[in-house]
Amino acid sequence: MKTNSDKTEIGQRGEDAAVRFLYSQGFDILHRNWRSSRYEIDIIARSENVIHIVEVKCRKSNGLTTPYDAMTAKKFDSLVSAAQRYIEQYNVDCEIQFDLIAATHYPDGNIEIDYVPDVRPF
Repeated sequence: MKTNSDKTEIGQRGEDAAVRFLYSQGFDILHRNWRSSRYEIDIIARSENVIHIVEVKCRKSNGLTTPYDAMTAKKFDSLVSAAQRYIEQYNVDCEIQFDLIAATHYPDGNIEIDYVPDVRPF
């Protein structure tokens, strides 16, 4: 049975791996776990003149659902609302792109990262 601490640890390790991946691809990380009221964005990054709103979904490799299953239309709508708040707060005047990083945890401790740029609900 998964405990909240297990889920938190998996999520934290997945987000850390996602940040390392983005750095390795030349992204600048602007914020992690940005919050405003009830809204949250896992990672806000910049590449060239594009702000990337990055949702990180983490799952165990032997889990019942994949990270992709967690990116629902409802979650995407929430992400758009959060991005609108961010744009207003920071007066962002450049292109915004929504990305997904699917982090799959394997029993040997490895984490596989799959970066899906310009994502829309599946």
